[in-house]
Amino acid sequence: MALPKIAVLDDYQKLSEKPFDKLRAAGYEVTVFTDTLLPYNHPDTPQDIKDALARRLEPFGIISTMRERTPFPAELVGRLPNLKLLLTTGKRNAALDVRALAARGVPVIGTAARPGHREPDSTTQHCVALILALARNVPQDDAVVKAGGWQTTAATGLAGKTLGVVGLGRLGASVARIMHLAFGMRVVAWSPNLTQERADERAQAVGLPVEGADGKTFATVGRDALFATADVVTVQLVLSERSRGLITAADLGRLKPSALFVNTARGPLVVEADLLDVARRGAIRGVALDVFEIEPLPRDSEWVTTRWGEQGRSRVVLSPHMGYVEGDTIASWYETHVENILRWEKGEALEAVFADTGY
Repeated sequence: MALPKIAVLDDYQKLSEKPFDKLRAAGYEVTVFTDTLLPYNHPDTPQDIKDALARRLEPFGIISTMRERTPFPAELVGRLPNLKLLLTTGKRNAALDVRALAARGVPVIGTAARPGHREPDSTTQHCVALILALARNVPQDDAVVKAGGWQTTAATGLAGKTLGVVGLGRLGASVARIMHLAFGMRVVAWSPNLTQERADERAQAVGLPVEGADGKTFATVGRDALFATADVVTVQLVLSERSRGLITAADLGRLKPSALFVNTARGPLVVEADLLDVARRGAIRGVALDVFEIEPLPRDSEWVTTRWGEQGRSRVVLSPHMGYVEGDTIASWYETHVENILRWEKGEALEAVFADTGY
């Protein structure tokens, strides 16, 4: 019996090539796609694009996909008669209709955490990097110097300023810890269900005392107070139907003119039109984004086409959802995919099987 064809989707950096060589040597035909036909979270994808994606994937029996890049709604699942196994990265993937796949008898396999995981994690490091890049004008100054110029503006100091964390979960607490210890920033936090008791637990979990020199190390405040007092706001919430569009013009309108707004969580947590309006008017000093309403970011997006930092507009720093993209990590995910494919071929138990409850 012929081995099923394998597709590896959205491997922008071709990091799957070496891990999947093991399957090629075992006789599998592996095709790696480095582009995304159907952007994640696109509300108005034309039918011809959906059709093109279905035609692309129809021949494959096994698909390896990256979390929240190409979506697999029920409509697409129903057009893939040869699909027998779907692998993704991480322990959940909101872009997959797991119930539709389960109804077809297609196992959905994720990746569990590997031993030896180091802190701070990749997304924490990227968030801190964006905060510093925005505060110190690194991308803008790099462009100026390469164009033959020199100093054009002053940097924003962070020492002793207030960091507002929207969502004090594992990532929010990790970012807060670094900014508190490295720069002496005062940390205030808010989310719909956050209590001071929970904030104290988060401080202890990252090795900080509950009480600091000026009160609570991670102090809970009201929503209005966080946006009104923070010098830097970082968004660290999980995207759900409850949190979608949570941050609006009312929140952004309370920010100081000198404030920096950073989102490395998920684009749809913030009403994009409201954030664009704030940046367009230069109502705050700067915006740094790693996540967007539609990904990959369309070429005609205002984030791309506007000359930010000019004519009174806010400074803007953009990165292409790189918070989790570390070479060693992604290579290990692909190695796990290969191991699971070989187990599946032999009829052995698979690691990190998704339940059929959906995400």
